[in-house]
Amino acid sequence: MPENELNKYSIIHLSSVHKPFDIRIFQKECKSLAQNGFNVSLIVPHNKDEVVNDIRCIPIKKDPNRFYRMIRTTWRIYKKALSENGDVYHFHDPELIPVGIYLKMKGKKVIYDVHENVPDQILDKHWIPLHLRWLVAKAVGFIEQMGSKFFFDGVVAATPTIAKRFPPKKTIIVQNFPKLNLQPIKEQETLYSDRSNVVIYVGVITEQRGIKQVIKSIGLVPKHLGTHLYLAGEFVPQNLLLEVREMQGWDCVKFFGLKSHELILDLFQHARIGIAILHPTPQYLTSLPIKLFEYMSAGLPVIASNFQLWKSIVEKNKCGILVDPLNPKEIAQAIQWLLENPHEAEEMGRRGQEAVRLYYHWEMEEKKLLQLYQRIVA
Repeated sequence: MPENELNKYSIIHLSSVHKPFDIRIFQKECKSLAQNGFNVSLIVPHNKDEVVNDIRCIPIKKDPNRFYRMIRTTWRIYKKALSENGDVYHFHDPELIPVGIYLKMKGKKVIYDVHENVPDQILDKHWIPLHLRWLVAKAVGFIEQMGSKFFFDGVVAATPTIAKRFPPKKTIIVQNFPKLNLQPIKEQETLYSDRSNVVIYVGVITEQRGIKQVIKSIGLVPKHLGTHLYLAGEFVPQNLLLEVREMQGWDCVKFFGLKSHELILDLFQHARIGIAILHPTPQYLTSLPIKLFEYMSAGLPVIASNFQLWKSIVEKNKCGILVDPLNPKEIAQAIQWLLENPHEAEEMGRRGQEAVRLYYHWEMEEKKLLQLYQRIVA
């Protein structure tokens, strides 16, 4: 369908949880649709109505309380979505499934974007009583299945494992790979050999994402190597920061807080290793974190959890070392080996960078997203 015909279609993305300029939602999906001729809006918790990169950000008030967010924020999104009278509604949070169903009943086209394996994710939710988690996970999984089978026009799954849970004819896999034009693959501005012994972690910082094991491992690396850990992200919950500050190894940590993508790219220029040590929970065993591919794209060798799915990336491309994510001593040994063997480490980084250029980039995933939209609006 020609671009001048696409701009008559109003595409509205919906999220009650994510930030306005989320990497997957805004920087990738919304931008790709706008750049290919669609009229794109995003209804999201935000502080103002504005147009950024030809995408209109429509603000809604977000309740800080989780329970009220699921009710009042969801209701606000539904009312705002209906008032915008879009052609296709693309929602990103499982709590918006009722919104998607109501919009479909109003005659709208609806797409469900599944970022996580939600039933597995629920099993790790500390705020749900342990004896209820299995029941809640089953119930939400059933609602997802019914919605995708009888109401939604398309399902966008972030990983192949997630896609298996949904109707094959409606489902596409759009993986969260980095954009080549956001993270250009080129000769590093700072030579690898000129960098300090820095290990970097970017993203949400939680106990289940391995922050305690990473800090412990930094404390176990021989002191003569002068190793430092750069952290860029947000602690969840925030009191976790106070807890880890008391740990052995924190004196080697530099915490930057939340940073823009551009500043994170600059931090990559100072690092020798990217680390992704997620715990072996049901949720993470089948996930492919964007940080893994961002490290690879930046030419950094990776230290990652020894999950079977991740082996198919890291071992296949010989771009890093897989470790037991619950074993700080093993993590420390991997860090030490990469720092003491800089030539081999740099070659791992180059192989990872080449793998991203050939296989793991957004520009390939974008094509599948556009094909879905072409089918839905045809």
